[in-house]
Amino acid sequence: MRILDRAGIGYTTGVYDLTLEEFSAEAVAECLGVPYGQVFKTLCVRSNTGECVFAVVPGGSELDLKGLARTAGYKKVELVPVREVELLTGYPRGAVTVMAAKRQFPVYVDETVNDWDSIAVSAGIRGLQILLTPDNYTTVTRAMTATIATQT
Repeated sequence: MRILDRAGIGYTTGVYDLTLEEFSAEAVAECLGVPYGQVFKTLCVRSNTGECVFAVVPGGSELDLKGLARTAGYKKVELVPVREVELLTGYPRGAVTVMAAKRQFPVYVDETVNDWDSIAVSAGIRGLQILLTPDNYTTVTRAMTATIATQT
């Protein structure tokens, strides 16, 4: 949130209380009282060259690995194993945020981000979400918008 404050970007926060077993974008959306497609989850992905990128996709969808690979210019990508996520990002599963990650990786967000007036993303702490406009999110994260998700 400090990054948003320093940049003068407006946002609100939403709080939820879920166990790790209950945790999902859909459950967070229910707690916040928003449609699940408005809650975006941040995934850490590794390419065939060993480089990592962040993929940000809406609740109710899955990452299209082939679509992301094409968009990012890789032959193949795969999700980083959960046990490695915190080492790479500085955040545990369920709290990964692009805005203050330990390492800066390229960011790709699904094009459905533009379907909403505001989106919810992790604030870097389980139980706390940041709600901000898609334009502000893509600006502060330098995200490229592309078709990288498929509906489940």
